[in-house]
Order: sequence, then structure tokens, then C-alpha cells
Amino acid sequence: MIKLVLLRHGESVWNKENRFTGWIDVDLSKKGMIDAKKAGELLNSKGYTFDLAFTSYLRRAIRTLWIVLDEMDLMWIPVLSSWRLNEKHYGVIQGLNKSELASKYGEKQILLWRRSFNVKPPNLDRTDKRYSGNELKYSTLNDKDIPLSESLEDTFKRFLPYWFKEIEPAIKSGKKVLIVAHGNSLRAIIKYIDKLSDEEIIDVNIPTAIPLVYELDENLNPISKYYLGDPKKIKKALNNVINQGKLYL
Repeated sequence: MIKLVLLRHGESVWNKENRFTGWIDVDLSKKGMIDAKKAGELLNSKGYTFDLAFTSYLRRAIRTLWIVLDEMDLMWIPVLSSWRLNEKHYGVIQGLNKSELASKYGEKQILLWRRSFNVKPPNLDRTDKRYSGNELKYSTLNDKDIPLSESLEDTFKRFLPYWFKEIEPAIKSGKKVLIVAHGNSLRAIIKYIDKLSDEEIIDVNIPTAIPLVYELDENLNPISKYYLGDPKKIKKALNNVINQGKLYL
């Protein structure tokens, strides 16, 4: 049996402020750093170890991974970073408060922007200071690879080639793999592994800094999956994610 561990980064500064973050490179909050440390401690206490880790180009995921590996005395293992594991790009609403947008556009529209498979927010303009093409980390990418906005479907399509090229071969070779990424890039992975429909993925939410363990067969078909930790805390964390797009928190 193969085990694959997925972990959403700890609370970021903009998670704390209930803002759409997307490709904006904000850091972890103090709570996020503490939660990442707890995730590392939990994985270590349960006897987990890893040979290889994958993460995105965004510091909230990278720093979470650093903290986890430090707690597990695994900072020496190889780490592969890719923009293909970045969060979904939220276009022109990046940086805006989710509850304030809900009061303007309605909770239903916010839910569509956050969780639907094929609805994306309005595009960001390339002249906007938030345009990711201005950042050195993306200087080797073609303009067509730098999104102006994305749906989960777009995120899914950019993630899949990386799964087939790097992640799947590593897992099948016998390496114990940890992926630290974002709510929507992890939802893309879950949609693929669990073979979820476009409608089923809407109800999938990922709490921050709680390890999700997949048990897979040799063909990487899921046998079971479960979060590590206290069920009450996990339920509370999931509800916090669900409520982010509500008018009042």
C-alpha cells in the first residue's frame, strides 16, 4: 500500500483577513507558522517520513513545508517547486475581502468564484501591478502560462502535466511523497485521484495545516483517505473554510 500526504499551507496573512489571495505572494501569519509546526509534530508523532516533497512557487506553501520538514528533521530531502502547484488565480478580485464582495455580489456568486469547476472571476489586466508576469519567479514562463484569472478547471489543466511528469513517477518508484500546496491546487489533485465529477468537487473544502493522507494501490487508485488529528478540530477547521464567503463571519 502506498501513502501520499497532502497538506494545505498554514493560515496566511490574507487568510486571516479573509481576502482572496490567489497568486499574490503573501506570507504565513503567526498562527499559520504555529499550525505548520503542529502539522510537522503530528506527522512525526505518527511515524511518517518522506523521501521527496513538492510545493508551489508561493511562500506561504514553501514556508509551511520548511517548518514541517524542520520539525521532522527532514530538511535534507529533495524539494521540487513548480508554478503548476500554485493556488488558483482569482483575477481582479485578488486582495479583496470575501465577505465584502458577498455583500456586493451575493453569497451565491462568491461560492461560484471560490468553489465551482468552470466559473472564473473577471480577468486581471496585464497593466495591473498585481500581474504575476512582473515577478522574477515567472520570468521563464510564456505569457500564455501566466493567468489573468482561473477557474478550478484551468488550475486542474495546468496541474495535470506536472502530476504525470514528476509526481506520479516519483510515487510509483516507491518514494514517500509529501505535497504542500493550496486549497484549489489540492482540490485539483483530489478531483483527479478520487475521479470526482465537476459537480462533486464543489463540496470539497481543504482546511489549513491539517495533513490529508491517501492510501493508494499500486495503480494509485484510492483505497482510503483521512485527515490526521482531532476530529472536532478538523470539523471546526472545515467549517471555517466553508464560511469564508459568507456575508458575516
